[in-house]
Formats: sequence, structure tokens, C-alpha cells
Amino acid sequence: FVRINEEKMSKSLGNFFTVREVLKVYDPEVVRFFILASHYRSPLDYSDKNLDAAKAALTTLYTALRGLDAMGIRAHGARYEPDDAHAQRFFAAMDDDFNTSGAISVLFDLANEVNRLRMANDMDGAARVAEKMKSLGTLLGLLQRDPEAFLKGKVKSGEQGLSDEQIDALITQRLDARKNKNWQESDRIRDELKAAGIILEDSAQSTTWRR
Repeated sequence: FVRINEEKMSKSLGNFFTVREVLKVYDPEVVRFFILASHYRSPLDYSDKNLDAAKAALTTLYTALRGLDAMGIRAHGARYEPDDAHAQRFFAAMDDDFNTSGAISVLFDLANEVNRLRMANDMDGAARVAEKMKSLGTLLGLLQRDPEAFLKGKVKSGEQGLSDEQIDALITQRLDARKNKNWQESDRIRDELKAAGIILEDSAQSTTWRR
């Protein structure tokens, strides 16, 4: 049962959207995540706020995978095993009346483990856990895309966002400012990008971005 801002969705009330209209604004995988994050027996409350929350949650998962695909996750051969504790919890949730929200919580636990291994500089270990995460995600139709493609995404319909080229050019300017210790200019560019909905993530090696 789909509701709009806690009100029943119906043609008679004129408060309905078609899937085609929704996909002009939100990535299809965000919509899929939004649906799966609630139990199928529960009412589904459609709103921009809830879709944005679904996007933020899915972004967290893809951020954990970022950079590991480039290492060749598949080469680490760490697809889930039936006796793996995470896999057992995942399937227990799915066997519990198709509790997809419980299964998704396992993906977040795996994402936390990936991030912990990253912090410990164990990139091989992180890639192995990431592979398990992607393998379980396959069963929900999630996390099968290139993380960079998802995170850089597209601007919402009707919004005039910066192009990838414009963003990359501003990041280059910011890197030059940082090299010259022009911290004021560096902060100005970061704030400009943030105002445009672009989040920068600095590391010792590079600066990445996401929408």
C-alpha cells in the first residue's frame, strides 16, 4: 500500500505518480532500495524526504565499495559461503517472511567491516568483504554498478547542476590552491561545490567527489 505523505495514494485524490515520473527525479536503484527497506506487509510512505533518505543510505553502501572495484574485487574470490555468519543472518532475514529490511541491515554491517579494514590499511581484506557484500546485494538487485558511476550520479530533473567536467576543473583549481597554501581559496571552492550539492572527500592520495 503506497501512501503520499501518509495519505493513501489514489487517482481520485490526484496524489499519485507514475514510475516513469519518479525515475526522472530519482535513480532506479534508489527507488528499489526505498521499496526493499520496508517490509512488504507495511504501508510504503512515498515522499521526497524518504526517497532522499534512501539515496543517502545507498550512498553509504556504495562509498564503502569505492575504489575496491578498481582493485578487481572479483579476483579476491570472497563470495559469500553458506556457513558464513553474515550470509546466515542475511538468509535468516529473507526466510523470515521476506524481511528485506533485515537483509539490508546485514549489508550495512559488511560496509562497516569494509571501512574498518580500510582504516587498518588492509585493502585485500576490505576487498574480500566487499565482494561478499556485492554477492549478497545481488540477491536484492543492489550494489552491482560501478561505485563511481552511482556516486557521481546525475542531477535531478529540472535542476541545473554542474557537469562532471566543471566539477573536475574546480577540484583541480582547489588542489592548486592547496599546493600554494592558499587555504582561503581552497575553502571557497569547497564551499562552492558543497552549495552545488557536491561533496569532496580528501585522502592522502587524491580527492574524490560525489553528488
